[in-house]
Amino acid sequence: MKINNILIVEDEKPNADRLKRILLHLRPNIEILSVEDSISSTVEWLNKNISPDLIMMDIRLSDGLSFEIFNKYEIKSPVIFTTAYDEYAVKAFKYNSIDYLLKPIEEEELEFALKKYESFIETIPILGATFEGLLNYIQPKDYRKRFLLAKKDGYTTLLTEDILYFQTELGINKAFLTNDKAEIISQTLEELEKQLDPKLFFRANRQFIININSVKNVFNHFNGKLKLELKKHPEVEILISREKASSFKSWMDY
Repeated sequence: MKINNILIVEDEKPNADRLKRILLHLRPNIEILSVEDSISSTVEWLNKNISPDLIMMDIRLSDGLSFEIFNKYEIKSPVIFTTAYDEYAVKAFKYNSIDYLLKPIEEEELEFALKKYESFIETIPILGATFEGLLNYIQPKDYRKRFLLAKKDGYTTLLTEDILYFQTELGINKAFLTNDKAEIISQTLEELEKQLDPKLFFRANRQFIININSVKNVFNHFNGKLKLELKKHPEVEILISREKASSFKSWMDY
């Protein structure tokens, strides 16, 4: 399958220009949709445009590491990461990555990466899979198993299996536990949503992520919403929107 268009994320113009020249030499018919030079501009572009066939993404940008983009936008396009540093190789393959190229990028290496993408995408209709599903099959996600929490005299470990639900309130994020305690955690719900096993945890709404084992009852609510009753915290009101109700019921019935 041919590549029709590419988004480039690169904050150094000489590197971006070199990458464009090589890409157009290797694939003369592709369209370079845009060259974005920061996390913020990339997220803005992604929010305003359809997903590109492929993203060429530098890791170190002017306003931080490009991995942050994945916490701000659900990228469904495959990514080829580029960087002058090899320290991010392992982490890169947790973010839609099909390859990882060290700068300066050589034409032969980029050609290999493009062929890898084309071969990769061609397998999707054969297997009847989506890109996201195929990517997860080839590169299974390693979901978070524990949290390291700082205490005044050291550290303690919190296992995800001991968490009933997460709640954010007034900018403070807490994990509520099976032992009736609660712990403040540094991660946002957006970050946790990507880190937790989706078979066990569900993003109920803007305030809550719940463990499937914490749900006692599900009630129909007005306007197609659902209302949850938790086993150990029946006083906590958690509503599922009409838009999320179907996916929630599928999650509970899996």
